[in-house]
Amino acid sequence: MIYNLRSERVILREMQEKDWIDVHKYASQEKVCQYQPWGPNSEEESEGFVKQVLVDAKKEPRSRFVFAIILKESGEMIGAGEFNIRDYTNRAGEIAYIVNPKFWGKGFATEVTKLLIAYGINDLNLHRIFATCDPRNIGSLRVLEKVGMIKEGRIREDLWIKDGWRDSLLYSILEQEWVGK
Repeated sequence: MIYNLRSERVILREMQEKDWIDVHKYASQEKVCQYQPWGPNSEEESEGFVKQVLVDAKKEPRSRFVFAIILKESGEMIGAGEFNIRDYTNRAGEIAYIVNPKFWGKGFATEVTKLLIAYGINDLNLHRIFATCDPRNIGSLRVLEKVGMIKEGRIREDLWIKDGWRDSLLYSILEQEWVGK
């Protein structure tokens, strides 16, 4: 099944093989991946990411859903949103998003995050959705707070990135907190 999610300004559609070119436009930039354990990507790494996404989309049961963020107005791909089911029994999932810096500060990450949460609760029937972010990534933590996710705390030194161990802030939202939003 191919999934497409829509909001006022964007369409989230399943990633396609050709999308690696647009992924590379942002994944090759230092400022995009400064808080990530990967990047800046080479062309081969961006292409490899998309190929892995396509492999993961065929797994049963499926647990990974990666969407290209497409502007309705122009059809341009401006980033990616990802949903991972982390625990089927306890109905828990994790979201992530990345936006080309050309489109930062315009509310697209917030719009995408709302679509991902709604998808997890309404379509995947999940109870708890969480996200993590680097405490230095003020833009991302504001997005998570803006959509109604609650800061649960700090996970200490849980991720190795380029300059050493990184803490992560943990945010979550429960299905009963989302209903009616």
